[in-house]
Amino acid sequence: MKTDRTWHGVRLRQTEAGSDPDAPRRTVRLPAAWEESAAAALCDLAPGAGRITLPCLAQSWVTPLSARAKDAGLPELGDQLHALLLLRRGAPSASVWRGTPMEAPGFVLNLPAFHDATAGFDVAAFAEAVGTAAEALLLAAPGAGRYAISMADLSGLLALLGLDYASQPARDVAACLAAILRGRADATFAGPQPDLLAAIPVWPAPPDTCVVRGLASAAAEARALALRCGGSIAGTAILPPGPVEALLGVETGGIAPAFGPVGPGGLTRSARAWLAARGIPLDAALAASLAGEPVFPVIRLADHVAMHDTIAPMLHAMPARPAATPHPTAADVRREELPARRRGFTQKAAIGGHRIFLRTGEYADGRLGEVGIALPRESATVRGLADSFAAAVSLGLQHGVPLDSFVDAFTHLRFAPSGTVESDPAVDRAASIPDYVFRSLAASYLGRSVAQDDFQEDPMPAEPAPLLPLDLPRGARRRPALRLVAN
Repeated sequence: MKTDRTWHGVRLRQTEAGSDPDAPRRTVRLPAAWEESAAAALCDLAPGAGRITLPCLAQSWVTPLSARAKDAGLPELGDQLHALLLLRRGAPSASVWRGTPMEAPGFVLNLPAFHDATAGFDVAAFAEAVGTAAEALLLAAPGAGRYAISMADLSGLLALLGLDYASQPARDVAACLAAILRGRADATFAGPQPDLLAAIPVWPAPPDTCVVRGLASAAAEARALALRCGGSIAGTAILPPGPVEALLGVETGGIAPAFGPVGPGGLTRSARAWLAARGIPLDAALAASLAGEPVFPVIRLADHVAMHDTIAPMLHAMPARPAATPHPTAADVRREELPARRRGFTQKAAIGGHRIFLRTGEYADGRLGEVGIALPRESATVRGLADSFAAAVSLGLQHGVPLDSFVDAFTHLRFAPSGTVESDPAVDRAASIPDYVFRSLAASYLGRSVAQDDFQEDPMPAEPAPLLPLDLPRGARRRPALRLVAN
């Protein structure tokens, strides 16, 4: 298929990917700088099971929209949609990619992609993109009663701007963005000859001022335009994350905050953007972190609730309001960092012949604050799961979860490997690796031994399950099974 001129000269790379780890692998060609997660998202978006080339796949849904757009007097719409996708600024929901628009097709706009390190946030381009998205959805599903134009990765944009998610200036930026989203969408859906009898929507005015140049005035203009048009179609929302967000490189879905600066590959993109916006070099950030000084703002549940309440009155559909909990969660409790140089021990042991290294890190007063579990002879998957489990336990300890709670939760778990414990005098037998780990920690840090609860190896079933229809009478002697070997 002939691709749009927008993609000419774009360097592509080829990879093998699947929509999930268990799905069949497909050959995917996409821009060289895009992540593997984008390739997996394309496998989810593309129908069929063959080779995928992003420009061709995009052409398959843009071409019919472009033809309808030309008939409607919008000859540039096709090029605009290709440009939004190439710049990773926006793309329609999965149903449009698959050629089966649902009742409420959507369009996601990736907020950080509208930001430039030199020029800042491109307000005009964002407003234009909202109009392009609305036109595309009208042409893709002209009879739909609802649409869902959404913005994503608000947290990433705020990091680029150097704004604390929990601050009032950050909420002002979000409110202005929501006003542009609502105003431009309402005006486009109303059309050149709006229904003058339609009820005039009532939604709050955006802030008069904003730290982003031109954003507040553009928001006021968009709201005034929408009120003049009197649009009555519900067309804006904050959507839950999906494959389109992964394709666009969205790091945090919708308006949610980024609760932590560390991801699978180290510092997240938002964390690096925050440091750059604040002028903090990486080595200075590391030094401050090792010294126990705060480097990144602490985001709490209440901050997410406040952001939700700021935006909800302006848009047609929102995810559920974050529920306030009566007890503080890990996100609401300040993390107690371990000292850079810490005490602890490393215990070498074996459980049923499987080697394990249990490592601990302690606070200055001797409290346990970190756990490490190394399984040197297990598979990469098992080692990764053990590392992740230990990291989760460590975070819990550093956020105030008592060791007693972990001991009560994970001792007595039974699964292989299990059996006799060698080289650790505190524990003689264990029903599983977590059972051993927390028995050993209880002995070392709580000064108590956890009862074995008459642990024994898994017993053999009293009687094998019948092999129907050749079941034998109870008590009858079974003959050895025969193996049939083909020549």
